[in-house]
Amino acid sequence: MSIDSLRRSARATVSGLPGGFWWLWLSTLVNRTGAFVLTFLSLYLTQELGYSAWFAGLVVALHGLGGVAGSPLGGFLTDRWGRRPTMVTMHLAAASCALLLAFVTSTWGIATVVLLMGIAMQGVRPSINATIADMVPAHEVRRAYALNYWALNLGFAIAAIGGGAAIVLGYRTLFVVDAAATALCALIVFLRLPETRPEAELDAVTGEAVAEQKVGVLTVLRDAPFRTLVLLNLFVCLVFTAPWIGLPLTMAGEGLAPSAYGVVIAVNGVVIVAFQLLVNKLTDKRSPAMLLSVSSLLFALGTGATALAGSSVAFAATVVVWTIGEMIHVPTNAAATARLAPEHARGRYQGVMGMSWAVAGFVAPIMAGAIVDGPGPNVLWIACAVIGAAAALGYQTRLRSALADAEADAAPPAEKSVVAGSAPEARKPAPETRIPAPEAGNPAPEKVSSPASVSGS
Repeated sequence: MSIDSLRRSARATVSGLPGGFWWLWLSTLVNRTGAFVLTFLSLYLTQELGYSAWFAGLVVALHGLGGVAGSPLGGFLTDRWGRRPTMVTMHLAAASCALLLAFVTSTWGIATVVLLMGIAMQGVRPSINATIADMVPAHEVRRAYALNYWALNLGFAIAAIGGGAAIVLGYRTLFVVDAAATALCALIVFLRLPETRPEAELDAVTGEAVAEQKVGVLTVLRDAPFRTLVLLNLFVCLVFTAPWIGLPLTMAGEGLAPSAYGVVIAVNGVVIVAFQLLVNKLTDKRSPAMLLSVSSLLFALGTGATALAGSSVAFAATVVVWTIGEMIHVPTNAAATARLAPEHARGRYQGVMGMSWAVAGFVAPIMAGAIVDGPGPNVLWIACAVIGAAAALGYQTRLRSALADAEADAAPPAEKSVVAGSAPEARKPAPETRIPAPEAGNPAPEKVSSPASVSGS
């Protein structure tokens, strides 16, 4: 491939998105470039403060537990308060927690601050996802999510490398830099990002704002296609999270040094940074259900093959396989969430989806550790393969029709007319139940087909 063709491909990958998206992209990059707390928290607790590895693991789990509460809270605030104020507030809260961790040393103080940090860091994601959905055309939404996810991983890679080099300055210095980077992220959002929350619908007779339909977590979960999407994503998240705990334990059992694990897991970030844009181009215009099934199978294959690995090279190869699954799954799942969400409830839909990531982040480390200590690591990897394969089957049998309909609604007008022909209403409607319409006199806002989202993982 020539240099010119590579330039054209890169230009096509990043062109056509609104300016506001790129300010949001920049804020993600800045935020993740300074993300030192979670990367070095366990080392700080054990090496600097002298806490046990058990306590360090518990603190990391508390961060995930905070996310379980933060995700629906962020979704509620995103829809009721606004995208921008939610982002600014949550970023500043996370910055405050990072700064506090540089000074708090007591057991309860550290546990409390990390729990609150989990709430803030997960609470910002629905607002970011909803903002992308608001501003990016529906047919470009998957590409926007992939680009934002690329920024997230690029920033994380920079943070891991830079933090490792700068650790001579002390863990507390890194935490202060983390707080400053997150505060700068909030400043970028405040100064450059417009509020994108849709205007309230006006009554045709009185001209007054129509009362918004109340949507809670249970209401969202009554949406059958979306409920299925959340459940299947939880399965995938459990498989995705297991290697972060099970892989170092498995490699240690094979007699490999901790430094070998560092090199192997670094492959994940390197592959994402190097190939995310290429993967996005190759998967563009593909069926969402097919992509989610393929990604689930890649997770199953990569984690399942870990049971057969015995060298650093073999373990690295398994990481490459499930990392490709990750690159396909994250933006596709985010786009599917946005397309299934009604305009007035985008934040809450993203919040509920975020809960599946947070629950997996809390449950998977505990389960993975227990299985490795009990039946053994091979049982863990076989279980991951089975769960991933079951998720792949679920996407094809339970969501193919609903996601295809949502994808058709999101197509550009020219493509939509070609697909639908002269009778778009002839398309077979999805049989699953959607959010019930409001009472008479309080019409439901029109289901918009220009969604999008962030991240998340």
